[in-house]
Amino acid sequence: MNNDKIRYPDGVDHTHSHHSHHSHLINAIDNDYKHGQLAEKDAHSGHHRSTNEHSGHVHSVDKHAGHEVGQFKRRFYISLAVTVPILMLSPMIQMFIGVDWRFPFDTYLLFLLSSFVFFYGGSPFLTGAYHELRQKAPGMMTLISLSIVFAYGYSSLVVAGLTDTDFFWELVTLIDIMLLGHWLEMKSILGASQALEELVKLIPSEAHLVTTDGAIRVVAVSELLTGQTILIKPGERVPVDGLIVKGQSTVDESMLTGESIPVVKVPGNRVIGGSVNQEGALTVTVEKTGEEGYLSQVVSLIREAQESKSKTQNLSDRAAKWLFYIALIAGIATLFIWLSLGYSFDFSIQRMVAVMIIACPHALGLAVPLVVSASTSISARKGLLIRNRTAFEEARNMNAIVFDKTGTLTQGEFGITDIITQPGYEETKILMLVGALESQSEHPISKGIVAAIKKKGIQPSSPDSFEALVGQGLKGQVDDHEVMVVSPGYMQQKGMIYPLDQYRRLSSEGKTVVFVLIDGVLAGIIALADQVRDSAKQAIDRLKELGVRVTMLTGDNKQVAERVGKILELDEVYAEVLPHEKANKIAEIKSGGLHVAMTGDGVNDAPALAKADLGIAVGAGTDVAIETADIILVRSDPSDVVSIIELSRKTYRKMVQNLWWATGYNIVAIPLAAGALYGAGILLSPAVGAVLMSLSTIIVAINAKLLKVN
Repeated sequence: MNNDKIRYPDGVDHTHSHHSHHSHLINAIDNDYKHGQLAEKDAHSGHHRSTNEHSGHVHSVDKHAGHEVGQFKRRFYISLAVTVPILMLSPMIQMFIGVDWRFPFDTYLLFLLSSFVFFYGGSPFLTGAYHELRQKAPGMMTLISLSIVFAYGYSSLVVAGLTDTDFFWELVTLIDIMLLGHWLEMKSILGASQALEELVKLIPSEAHLVTTDGAIRVVAVSELLTGQTILIKPGERVPVDGLIVKGQSTVDESMLTGESIPVVKVPGNRVIGGSVNQEGALTVTVEKTGEEGYLSQVVSLIREAQESKSKTQNLSDRAAKWLFYIALIAGIATLFIWLSLGYSFDFSIQRMVAVMIIACPHALGLAVPLVVSASTSISARKGLLIRNRTAFEEARNMNAIVFDKTGTLTQGEFGITDIITQPGYEETKILMLVGALESQSEHPISKGIVAAIKKKGIQPSSPDSFEALVGQGLKGQVDDHEVMVVSPGYMQQKGMIYPLDQYRRLSSEGKTVVFVLIDGVLAGIIALADQVRDSAKQAIDRLKELGVRVTMLTGDNKQVAERVGKILELDEVYAEVLPHEKANKIAEIKSGGLHVAMTGDGVNDAPALAKADLGIAVGAGTDVAIETADIILVRSDPSDVVSIIELSRKTYRKMVQNLWWATGYNIVAIPLAAGALYGAGILLSPAVGAVLMSLSTIIVAINAKLLKVN
């Protein structure tokens, strides 16, 4: 590791550490991602799935057995359309509504239509049950398959004349509702992450190679070799990690290191692939290629963190697993008990089939998906985009929140905090002159000064002349005055006297200080700092009320970080932290038994977002941070983190309530269907059981709609 002293615009020396930096993302990593080798754990099942970029399909090995959201949707609508004539042909339905639409061979037509729904609409569940049983982990798919196989098998005996009772309408409605439930469920599942692809996009595909004879040639970044020289023009993204041999400029590394202030770069300093060169041209020697690069290391960290996420089984799957065993045992026991009591095989098998059908409540397939759908809709309206349902559900258990600083707790924009005028100069006059110069510059400090001046109602005029002093400030002629806005480094270089105590006080508070010279005389001192978001303090206070430990983790310098930490009264502050150190810090906090959420917006936050139990990206951040996160805050408002926790807790409560509604009646219905009270004249038929199932489904749907968040 090499440590280079870099002079920041505030004139203070900070140690800037450089690890081996990125020249280009090696083709193997990119191709692995594109061809689905980098698999992500599916929040829905805990199994892996991968993305094939060429086909655009998500191939799953989970309980959905390779089906897509679109396939469940298609099967649902087609099966629902076929269900209409099945209901009309069903003798039981006709009896309920008091009509007689029977005609010759209608039973065969009913059988054929029901067979289509069974094989077409039921195939995802049958295939899913096969995979679950192979893994010796029966769940929802096995429970659904158990019910529809028994319903279809027994009802088909009608065609052979072996029974006069069929459950075709219960069969098809059960399949329809389960298809609807799984369609809603899959819509809420996190799509395959595109974090690695977004990282690749940070690196330009071409670079300006300086040949041995001094000519400039455009080449592919992948063709660059260590030791070659390239030219990086103003405004271009740096294509490789390398060493500056000629030129001066400021480089925006905020998306990579978290440093909010563009870093002044001079010969001897290093640049990172993916950062943005600003106003000056730089000649750079390529130092690292392939996996040794900075972004390649970040790629590896993200992949490792994603693959290490814990497997969380769905609540409804666990309920389905127990119901499967209960149904199987109860069904077999029912058959043998009635046979042993001397009842006919036909009566005994009817009791068994009734138990099997009633054991799979329609509502169970909707209990969790309907709540998820409702909470996702609510969260979207509040600007909370849920990408990983499992992580969102676990948010209720979060007891430690780690925030990035720049762009998360702060606005990522400079604002004036202090204006110290010298005798004989008025603040308004100084700001008018300074604003005229700063309005000509695109530097973040200039933008902050101009924005602050305009907020005070002062409209800067245009300067008669303007000159940018690279790394030192601005100079120009305004209203017959020579005006300069310069850094402490310039003042020291020229040997000019300035209030040292005031400068040290402002610098110790993490503020950037510039000096205003009018006609060569010090007229004032302006201090700027990244502005803390208005909602940040309120959010931190609320999190503490909820018993959550609040930490800030930033790549920015220590003085800036401590100033923000003091304003917000944070529990802990870690500054000048590199990306791999952020991920390590998250792991360290988790090792203490805490459930950790991470909130950030930059590439440097991506490994930490993936490593945390819950990754939260602010919407104003980079694409890679958003793609790595579990939840995205569209408004970039820290108070939304509180909303996430509260919504997660309410969502979980609704899920538990719905699971009780969905399965609770089975506690009563299964014994009644088995004939436990037959001696008292009470026998629950499959038809009545189906009505109870429908009622339970309605209750579950209404309860899900009652989910509210303040």
